[in-house]
Amino acid sequence: MASLFQSAGLSDSAPRPLADRLRPKKLADVVGQDHLIGADGPLGRMLASGRLASIILWGPPGVGKTTIARLLANKAGLEFVQISAVFSGVADLRKVFDAAKARRDIGQGTLLFVDEIHRFNKAQQDGFLPFVEEGIVTLVGATTENPSFELNNALLSRAQVMVLKALSSAAMDQLFTRAEIELGRKLPVTDEGRAALIGFADGDGRYGLNLAEEIFALSPKADFDGQDIAKLFQKRAPAYDKNAEEHYNLISALHKSIRGSDPDAALYWFARMINGGEDPLYIARRLIRLASEDIGLADPLALMIANEAMQTYRTLGPPEGELALAHAVVHMASAPKSNAVYVAFKAAMISAKKTGSLPPPAHILNAPTKLMKELGYGAGYAYDHDAPDGFSGQNYFPDDMAREIFYAPKGEGREAAIKDRLARWSELRKQNR
Repeated sequence: MASLFQSAGLSDSAPRPLADRLRPKKLADVVGQDHLIGADGPLGRMLASGRLASIILWGPPGVGKTTIARLLANKAGLEFVQISAVFSGVADLRKVFDAAKARRDIGQGTLLFVDEIHRFNKAQQDGFLPFVEEGIVTLVGATTENPSFELNNALLSRAQVMVLKALSSAAMDQLFTRAEIELGRKLPVTDEGRAALIGFADGDGRYGLNLAEEIFALSPKADFDGQDIAKLFQKRAPAYDKNAEEHYNLISALHKSIRGSDPDAALYWFARMINGGEDPLYIARRLIRLASEDIGLADPLALMIANEAMQTYRTLGPPEGELALAHAVVHMASAPKSNAVYVAFKAAMISAKKTGSLPPPAHILNAPTKLMKELGYGAGYAYDHDAPDGFSGQNYFPDDMAREIFYAPKGEGREAAIKDRLARWSELRKQNR
């Protein structure tokens, strides 16, 4: 199977990037994706059974999507054809499918690898369906975006989605070891420098090998330490798209870390979003919602702090205003939690829709006119401040509606006293019937 350089018309003697020279020759050499290609993984089982279905490889850049597709074609004895959705149009697809048909007529199958498949529009994606169904091509699509959002349901129903992981520190270290073997010398970095280099790679094997190649080329007199690596390479921007899945993943992680009372994790996800360029006011709005939904009356101060943090950010801007948001994050993660008001409000909304237009009981209606008094408006109303214990126990629900309990405080934080108070009032209400 020709390498990418050979496909481009270059000989093996031409200079080749380290990442290309280390491209795996067999699936077992692919690092960091054992959950897919191992004997118990879906791709491993698929190949062991002698069949290869159409698949979508979903994962971040530099984790082996193209390499895996090429090796699958080799293992399955299929002709490997690669196109990119960025550079290909309808005419290109027609040529590919015509060639695949001709190939099938002589008994040769085709694995069509479509890089960035999510870039094709919905109509173009539909165009793959008949060729996949007839077995003219085995489709392997690669995408960095969530297939659930970017690919047609019809296409997803005909292809299995395989999730590739960002390379772990151990996998990246394994790549650097292979680079050392390939070049016959040790990577000129200290242990600290190696760890820093792994951090800069951020799970991207191709990027990590490019960095390693630069260091090999420098041939420093002394091994680079962590500070040297930081000076040598500018930190790459974190993978974060404010309009894509990562945006929702990180705000969910922040929300659930606060709900789970873990201030350290909450601060981490908050920092990840700030570093990724998220709008701090978006985070502030989510904090306000969270204070109301997940903390509630267990700590009413949380809602005020969240609002004040937003106002502080509007006044100061970054970076000083971000500290106020961090203050809110830590306070809320450390606060007692209760969603009792949130649950009560949803239940009350359901009940209000069911009961329609039932009027309030007459005794709590105002009677500003003589007619209204004659109709019984306000008759028998008990002024609670004049009642024993400041509680009359009167009915405030519609006459034709049975009393319902929506709010059930959990007893956390300040709700403990509220729970006791409501229990006492409930007993008084029963006594006053």
